[in-house]
Formats: sequence, structure tokens, C-alpha cells
Amino acid sequence: MSFVRRWLVMSVLSFSGGIIFLLPFLREIYYRPMAGALSLTNTELGVLMSVFGFTSMVAYFPGGWLADRVSPRRLMTTSLILTGLAGLYFSTFPSYKISVAIHAFWGVSITLLFWGAMIRVTRNWAPADQQGRAFGWLESLRGVGEVVTSSGLLLVFAWLGSGDNAMSVVIAQLSSIVIALGVLSWFVIEDITAETSGDETKKKVGWHEVTGLLRMPVIWMISCVVLCAYCAYWTSFYFTPYASDVFLTTAAVAGAIGVGRMWLKPLAAIIAGYVADRFGVAISISVLFVVLVGSFVIFATLPGTPAMFYFMLANVAIAGIAIFAIRGIYFALLEEGGIPLAVTGTAAGIVSAVGFTPDIFMPLLGGVLLDTYPGVEGYRYFYLVTAVICALGLCASLLIYFKYVRNKAVMNTAAQVVTS
Repeated sequence: MSFVRRWLVMSVLSFSGGIIFLLPFLREIYYRPMAGALSLTNTELGVLMSVFGFTSMVAYFPGGWLADRVSPRRLMTTSLILTGLAGLYFSTFPSYKISVAIHAFWGVSITLLFWGAMIRVTRNWAPADQQGRAFGWLESLRGVGEVVTSSGLLLVFAWLGSGDNAMSVVIAQLSSIVIALGVLSWFVIEDITAETSGDETKKKVGWHEVTGLLRMPVIWMISCVVLCAYCAYWTSFYFTPYASDVFLTTAAVAGAIGVGRMWLKPLAAIIAGYVADRFGVAISISVLFVVLVGSFVIFATLPGTPAMFYFMLANVAIAGIAIFAIRGIYFALLEEGGIPLAVTGTAAGIVSAVGFTPDIFMPLLGGVLLDTYPGVEGYRYFYLVTAVICALGLCASLLIYFKYVRNKAVMNTAAQVVTS
């Protein structure tokens, strides 16, 4: 694969992987406009996201298995086009039941068809000693695609008057972009063959390979790392209300903190990728978890006084960088953990099914703590719980390093001594 072709593949892969998720997560930016246009209550709008989350959880594992058996190019193209077509229908503001069905469909079309294929193509994109930068570039460019597209569509929304019609146009334009990426994927993404990924891909993944993966302790260690990092990611969503509730900032300032956090993602992910290739993925993640434990302990003990506002901003930046850095490289642990390339999709499905369960319990945990302990006390308990979770992630990443990475290095050194 030529240099230009290689980076064209990564660009289409990354932008598709970021933009496709904007459709089910429209509520993050257009919460009130969506509720008004669809005539939905807060509970009904929450149900849409819950339905998407549930179908996604169910689809992660079979989607990974499917990615090891079907051409990633076909899966990604089909996913993007079907997701975009459903989005075009959603732009007409259908009934509540139809909206629920569309979100359930998105959970299948995105997670079953797209996610595992994206992970597999990314792992195949770079050699074994460059997996950190491969996943770092993926996460970094996903972030660029998300921010640029969201910013552009937000300008369109404001220019059209921010009403129901503007909301419809934004959804339709976003859906059209997703469909266009689907067409582009068909011509850019290459089918993974024995020549591009090794002879082991000739073997189709069956039940024997699946049970073999489930018996590998490293799969569950990687799942634990992803789960703990994703819990920290979910907690970062509360930096905005934390600023307004504890430091009494204006809504505009609190919102700026949330947007600023998004801009940290591209830079943090790509730097983490290159650092991980230099020093190792597991050890890099371990250091980042140490940073997160300290950062969330600081959040839990920080007094909400005006004098500490800029210190709080600095801590938000530190936590954000660490979170996005880990997210940028944690799937590179598949290589360090010795997961065969031929079962990458299945392994990613297992890890994702476990690792992304915080979508289910972290919003509930945050809501219960903040309702039970209003004000600064609730945030303190929430951040302390997250610090403990990050400590568990640290233990899992260290286990991977000492049991797999260091042992493998010692064995390779011993083999070289014997043969020399």
C-alpha cells in the first residue's frame, strides 16, 4: 500500500468512526431543540439513548465475530449507508415509537456492522511495533472529525434560526455526510487478505477460537482497563456541571470548559500513540492511570472557592489529556497481550461488550450520588469512586505489563543469548 493510499485509508476510517456516532448522540448538543421538535419529555429523550445503549451492548460481541468473517469494507460501507438512510428518515421527526425503533436500529447498524470492522482495519494498518500510533491516529482523527463536523453543523443551525426546521436540516445534512462516507469507504478501504495481514487470516473464526479467547486472562485484563478508562471518560462529562454548581461559573463558562475538553482529544491521542510505541502500551497506560487517580483525588478535595478556579481548570486539562490518551491506545493492548491478528474483531467485541458497560451504570451512579448528596459533597463522593476505579485500572494494566510484556521481553532476550 502506497504512502498516500495508506493515509487516505486512515482518514476515511477515522472520520467515519467519529461522524457516524454523532447521529445517535445528537442530544449532547441539541438536547432542547430535539425535545421540542419531537415533542418529547426528558424521560422519553432519555429512553432513546438507553435503547441505543442496550442494542449496542448486545451487538458488540457478535459484531466483533462478524468482522473476522466478513470483509470490513462491505461491513463499513453497509453500516454507514444504512445509518445515514435511517438518519434521513429521523430528520422528518417521526413519532416517538418510530424514533425509538430508529435508535435501536442505529445500535445494530453501528455496533454490529461498523465497530469491530474499524478496530480490525486499524490493527491491520500498522505493523506490530506501531500499534500505539495506529490507534492513536485513529482516536485523534476521530476527534478532529467530530469537532469540525459538529462545529460546522452548529453554525448552520444558528444561521437557520435554531428552530425545528434548522434541526431537521442539521440531521439531514449529517445523515448525508454519513452516506457519502459510506460510498467513499467502498472505494478507499481495502479488503483484508492473506497478503495484507498474514496467512493466519485465511482461517475463519469459529466457536473454538471464541472459547479460546474467553479462556485467555489477558482478554479480561484488557476489558478491565477499557472499563476503568471509560468510567473516567464518563466522569469527565460532569466537569461542566461541577464548574457551575461548585465554582458558581456562568453557563457560558461552564460550556466553554466542556468544549475545551473536546479539543484536547486529537492532540492527546496521537502523542500517546507515539509514546506508547516508544515505551510500551501497558506501561504508558499505567502511568496515565496514576495521573488520573491523583487528579480525581484532587477534584474530591478541592475547595470550591474563586481562588482555586484556575487550579481547577488546570486539573480539568490534566484529567482530560490522560483520559483521551488512554482511550487513544487501549486497543493497542491487543498486540501487546498476544491476541492473534485473525481474531482481532472477536477480541474487540468481547473487550467492548465488557469495557463499555459504564454507558449503563455511570450515569445512574452520578445521578444517585448528586441527588442523594446535593452540592459539593455529591461531587466529592463521585470523584472518589472514580479514583478507586482508576486504581483498579492501574492494577490491570500493571498485570498486563508484568505477566505478558516483561515476561515476553525476558524470554526474547534469553532466546537471543542461547542462539548467539
